[in-house]
Amino acid sequence: MRWLFLLLIVLNVFYCIWHQQEAPLRAKDVTPLSLYRGSQQDIRLLSESSVAPPIKSGELLAARECLFVGGLARQDSVSLLGQRLAAMGIKAQPSLDGLQVDGFWLSVAPESQRLLGDEQLRNLSKEFNELKHKIMLCEGVAPAE
Repeated sequence: MRWLFLLLIVLNVFYCIWHQQEAPLRAKDVTPLSLYRGSQQDIRLLSESSVAPPIKSGELLAARECLFVGGLARQDSVSLLGQRLAAMGIKAQPSLDGLQVDGFWLSVAPESQRLLGDEQLRNLSKEFNELKHKIMLCEGVAPAE
């Protein structure tokens, strides 16, 4: 057992010497982040941006929220939904944001949202099986620059 222990110690010393003779790794040159970001050197809050006015503590966020109806897989189903909404007197237009990942969506105009209640959404979902609705910010999260 002693010989096995001594053999392992000798092999360990040999491995350490062999490993030390390899070329040491150089540290990578890291480019400062300030060169990549250009003019955007600091973090700016959405309330500090010039695009949207800041939200006061008593102000409701509902004024900036829009209703999106859709989630349909086919474009022709969305056009039929748009015609059905127009027949109900609701203004809606195709949404071009990033919602096409889960299907095609229509953005309901803020003045028409009060006309589209829970009962109307239930009736529409009976006609269009895949119909979903989401309430999200109208202009998006990040300011356009």
